[in-house]
Amino acid sequence: MESTIKIIRKSIHTFLQHYNYFTTISILSLPFSISILVSTTFLSNTYSYSIHARLHSLFDAAGFPMESEFYSILNLKLSQTITSSILVLPFTLSFLLITKTFIIQFLKTNYKIAPSLSGIFNSILHTQIWNTLVIISANATCFWVLFIAFNCLANLHIPSLLFTITGGIMYSIVIANVLIICNLALILSGIESSGGVISLLKACVMLRGRTSIALGLSLPVNMALAGVEALFHFRVIKNYYNSGMNRPTSTMVLEGLFIGYLYSILITLDTIIGCVFFKSCKIVYDQNIVDQEKGLIIEDDVVLLKCLEKNLS
Repeated sequence: MESTIKIIRKSIHTFLQHYNYFTTISILSLPFSISILVSTTFLSNTYSYSIHARLHSLFDAAGFPMESEFYSILNLKLSQTITSSILVLPFTLSFLLITKTFIIQFLKTNYKIAPSLSGIFNSILHTQIWNTLVIISANATCFWVLFIAFNCLANLHIPSLLFTITGGIMYSIVIANVLIICNLALILSGIESSGGVISLLKACVMLRGRTSIALGLSLPVNMALAGVEALFHFRVIKNYYNSGMNRPTSTMVLEGLFIGYLYSILITLDTIIGCVFFKSCKIVYDQNIVDQEKGLIIEDDVVLLKCLEKNLS
């Protein structure tokens, strides 16, 4: 199994080897990048007030310590995230998936016949819909568990400060693992041209014992994306508010487009990293299948997944 550094180096080498193609393809995701940068600043602040108020009422009724600064920040960021996700969803299902389709088709070199763009797009679109449902379910489950725990602590008159910190950490870990599974499932469905719930199940099997590597791969990309968002806020949003004008100048627009293009480049690089990581996982997964068929090992999850594939095919 390749290490995190090896996968990142191979991904960067692949990007630089086909620099012209990937930088051109990144333009396709520019509308998505601009929408997510704008939605996290302008639109979220405008439309998230009602969601923020409803979440505050819900958390307060559930017994969460709303006077805590931690939950004030959590409520604000959660309402902005929900608003941004809703506003960006049309761009996610179109421009972002189209960009990933071209990248996956280009990197899918282990097949003699090149897969059709429509086939890959339909597969990852199907998987993206399932990913959205899984992420919503994971968030709902986490908050339901926190709700039960806080009510138990309140009935037992136990201080909830330590549990607040622990709950925040556990929530972050769960959501990070869910996002990793969803990202790998999206790559898997595009490469194997079979989307849906089976891609999520197979991604869970492939990630067994490799979660730390997947987290190590997602961390630098997410930090870079957060840095680009901060750069957009500092160079565009801050200058716009400080100027006191009703509309941005042409310089602000051009600078915003350039920062959005940097965001698109990082999305392209993240997709390449996902493809390289999937290929390394696929080698180990196929070897386990061969060993299981020879009777060398018996893995319950591999056997179950093969049965599901036969039933769904």
